[in-house]
Amino acid sequence: MFPLYVFDAYGTLFDVHSAVARHRERVGPKAEQISEIWRIKQLEYTWTRTLMGAYRDFDSVTRDALDYAAARCGGIAPDVREDLLKAYVTLAAFPDVAPALNMLREKGAKTVILSNGTPKTLARAVASANLSDLLDESLSVDVLGRFKTTPEVYRLACDRYRLSPEQISFQSSNRWDVAGATKFGFRTVWVNRAGAPDEYGDLAPTRVVSSLADLAAE
Repeated sequence: MFPLYVFDAYGTLFDVHSAVARHRERVGPKAEQISEIWRIKQLEYTWTRTLMGAYRDFDSVTRDALDYAAARCGGIAPDVREDLLKAYVTLAAFPDVAPALNMLREKGAKTVILSNGTPKTLARAVASANLSDLLDESLSVDVLGRFKTTPEVYRLACDRYRLSPEQISFQSSNRWDVAGATKFGFRTVWVNRAGAPDEYGDLAPTRVVSSLADLAAE
């Protein structure tokens, strides 16, 4: 066991595709394609804006990415756009999340989010998923004006809890995020629910699990 377990939010705790799934019929036959492009462009914008030094917060890049995805797929109605953005604030949590967080806290560990998300949006997401009592807090990149995988983002957890990287276990479903956290020095767990092929071979995770439930085997 580690004293602190840090979790990525989007894609790890919260299902980023649940927003479109909630309005699938209204989005239309290209719903899945829109959802995939939305996520891809959202991440691309965080990386490119960090490299350029042209920060816009995660809520803004999420809106920009949806607009691009919709345009690529023939457009969506304005009311559907607004409902998708509202749904993104209240994404569904994966079913393995609450049991895993509860187990870790029962064993005395602190559980924290470290996310690209804005503080306000993270707070709403945590509350809507009924995870407030299972998380100590959410740390946001907003204080830095830079996104993951900038090393300073991962250092936020060390500074906040006065722990060395080796004392922190970092969990993410995003392999690029795991690579960044590994490079920083965290013990890393790749939550590979989709059974995706590995990448970033020189920055391997400490563990690979198919579910957060596997953290019980610590």
